Amino acid sequence: MTVVPGTEFDFLHGQWEVAHRRLKTRLAGADDWQEFGGCVAVWPTLGGIGNVDDNLLALPEGDYRAMSVRSFDQRSGEWAIWWLDGRSPHGMDVPVVGRFEGGEGIFLAEDVFEGRPIKVRFRWRSMETPTPVWEQAFSADGGKSWEVNWTMTFRRTPDRHDCNNALT
Repeated sequence: MTVVPGTEFDFLHGQWEVAHRRLKTRLAGADDWQEFGGCVAVWPTLGGIGNVDDNLLALPEGDYRAMSVRSFDQRSGEWAIWWLDGRSPHGMDVPVVGRFEGGEGIFLAEDVFEGRPIKVRFRWRSMETPTPVWEQAFSADGGKSWEVNWTMTFRRTPDRHDCNNALT
């Protein structure tokens, strides 16, 4: 399937229920996975070369909101993705930047975790299926090894699905 550059995230537009799985302790060799639900609504912006999503994450310790902003640079052919967590509403994460190739999207950033420099990787896969998957991984050794610490599996819901009341 050929996809026009800048439209790679079109598969994500709409309403989704999300199954989250994340490591509670990161970069410590832990295996303390936590599973919880959520939902997300995604819509196009910037005339189709960007999109925004509104997330409701239903962690056991309490729900919170977050959002992603994505934009495509037509000159470089790369996407940038920013994450804003409602629990820290004035602190947007550094963007991960990358592209889609060979049926997956890989996006990277340099960041800091608990005071030490790390690499962050977002990976999108299975976009052509009814259950696309996103994963986040950290590397503390410059990208030689990666620890996947969060996955999200998406399942489309009707367009009139109300994310505000989906988890009540």
